[in-house]
Amino acid sequence: MSSVPMSDHNEHHDDHHGDEGGYHATVEGYLIGFLLSVVLTAIPFWLVMGNVMSSPKVTAFVILGFAAVQMVVHMIYFLHLNAKVEGGWSLLALTFTAALVVIMLAGSIWVMYHLNTNMMPTADPQVMRNM
Repeated sequence: MSSVPMSDHNEHHDDHHGDEGGYHATVEGYLIGFLLSVVLTAIPFWLVMGNVMSSPKVTAFVILGFAAVQMVVHMIYFLHLNAKVEGGWSLLALTFTAALVVIMLAGSIWVMYHLNTNMMPTADPQVMRNM
């Protein structure tokens, strides 16, 4: 039996209750996330409106890069996803979901490309007239 009174025993455990070692939101964190989001939105807007780059394809890829960075900023500063939250399970679930989405998109594009290539009619004019 323990010689510690029950009330002292409960107070000792209450000190650590709810402290999971995860990210704790602060006003400073939200301000940093907001400022990064504004900058990551303003730069692509300026690139398009100012017609800064000569090639629209390059501009599109740069904007996609900024979008990817902004997604990471939102996940860190607003969704509070990191390796410490929930023992890393939320980050692992996000990684698994991202891998599945990439596999599904790449596989779908690959199948559609090959179906398109294999289903195209031949270049023979006689075959085309018979269709």
